[in-house]
Amino acid sequence: MSDQQQLRNFVNGEYVDPVDGGYADLIDPCTGAVFAQAPVSGAADVDAAMKAAASAFETWRDTTPAERQKALLKLADAVEARAAELVDAEVRNTGKPRQLTADEELPPAVDQFRFFAGAARLLEGRSAGEYMAGHTSYVRREPIGVCAQVTPWNYPLMMAVWKIAPALAAGNTVVLKPSDTTPVSTLLLAEIASEFFPPGVFNVVCGNRDTGRALVSHPTPQLVSITGSTRAGMEVAAAAAPDLKRTHLELGGKAPVVLFDDADIAAAAEAIAIGGYFNAGQDCTAATRVLAGPGIYDDFVAALADQARNTKTGAPDDEDVLYGPLNNANQLARVRGFLDRLPDHAKVETGGSQVGERGYFYSPTVVSGVQQADEIIQDEVFGPVITVQRFSDEDEAVRWANGVEYGLSASVWTKDHGLAMRMTRRLDFGCVWVNTHIPFISEMPHGGFKHSGHGKDLSVYSLEDYTRIKHVMHNIEA
Repeated sequence: MSDQQQLRNFVNGEYVDPVDGGYADLIDPCTGAVFAQAPVSGAADVDAAMKAAASAFETWRDTTPAERQKALLKLADAVEARAAELVDAEVRNTGKPRQLTADEELPPAVDQFRFFAGAARLLEGRSAGEYMAGHTSYVRREPIGVCAQVTPWNYPLMMAVWKIAPALAAGNTVVLKPSDTTPVSTLLLAEIASEFFPPGVFNVVCGNRDTGRALVSHPTPQLVSITGSTRAGMEVAAAAAPDLKRTHLELGGKAPVVLFDDADIAAAAEAIAIGGYFNAGQDCTAATRVLAGPGIYDDFVAALADQARNTKTGAPDDEDVLYGPLNNANQLARVRGFLDRLPDHAKVETGGSQVGERGYFYSPTVVSGVQQADEIIQDEVFGPVITVQRFSDEDEAVRWANGVEYGLSASVWTKDHGLAMRMTRRLDFGCVWVNTHIPFISEMPHGGFKHSGHGKDLSVYSLEDYTRIKHVMHNIEA
């Protein structure tokens, strides 16, 4: 054990040491150096957290929506007041640009807590009625119970908010496992939340894949929610199947960006570069797969390459930085592998290399000349790499856009309103933007189709996912 900071799990309203596991190093992705150790929790640690959550559920489920709203609003205010601490924790663990994190991630997190605080009081159902003579029926929406949740390393704090806000608003309790490489901000969030929620309502256990398997396979949780890779989602679904647990899966993506010949090249190139390179492209909705029309293709490739060359990666406090490092050494190796295996017909217009000798920085990259069957088109790179294909007509654009296993998000760029309307109908993705890419709002759902999973984050649809439906019938003549 080194003299680095040692993190602890947060269970039943307090920090606790792991009893059934050891510790693993946390690596600063900017330097590759160890900066802390985090628990690698075992089955006994998971069981203790589940018992705490199950005990807390007995009373938390009976709180009124107004009481849950009050707690969430207080948490939102506290997150806002302690934003600097949370940004420091997020940046320390991820290497993200400090100011961008403060500007682009903390305000939405606060807003999402406030949205779900309000939504807790607005769940709707069918009106009571006599659908059988002499009997009145109505529908109850109830919390599901203990929810097991797993969050990824690309947006550790924001994804924790997306998970816990609807779950707690609906009256559930939570045991959450953050990614083994990025637990710092989630633990701080749990500490802040403990001031406003009873012990056991929100628990955090750190660990690796084995910890996650113990979480998912534990008999207590009635719902398992994960944001992660498609592979991880399939593993979760398989582990949840023996107990018939509900699953809520927000998984990978390969977002097509369909650029028609009438699009504004300069505006599109600037927006797509931001949408593709933000957070080092480590976003399942990232604008990393462009399909450009034949009349615009060459000019757009040139404009996008110029944008890439003017995009800067660097450490959290460097000036004019759009994104920081890739999260870990394995992810750096994955991104490099895609570039190393490019077929001969593909061309790297710019980038395609690691930046610096320390950490996991990778240059903003544009690859042209790719074809639909290429690995880099079909598989999620999850890095600062944007590909560009040339399509011949609308039908081919639709066929190529839909011709991947993912179905999370897409965007269409055109001045033709009718064309935009047709495309939003034909594209097989859970979210379709028009002349923009990547904005999210609390009121609208986020979630995909096909291998991008099922279930919705954000919006009242997410809140409904964390409830169960009960039919109650009264014999009114008895």
